[in-house]
Amino acid sequence: MVDKVSKKKSGMPVASLVLGIISVLTTLFWYITLPAGILAIVFGVKSIRKLGSNLGKAGMILGIIGLSLFTFIYIGLMLILILANMY
Repeated sequence: MVDKVSKKKSGMPVASLVLGIISVLTTLFWYITLPAGILAIVFGVKSIRKLGSNLGKAGMILGIIGLSLFTFIYIGLMLILILANMY
């Protein structure tokens, strides 16, 4: 069982949540979304394993959502550009 003192001292779950929110909000800017999303997932997994934190889980999920949105938007843009240049 994890004691309450170590839960309060760790900022990793909060960092994961904040980075996950940033990755979702800045989906159109790849240079912000990629590092923020990846770090949100890494910090979320570490905080879930060490502390069993729900904030870490939320941050990890938001990081995955941010990276997924980024991927879908940029794949769609590439397909539009390729199809527009074909005709």
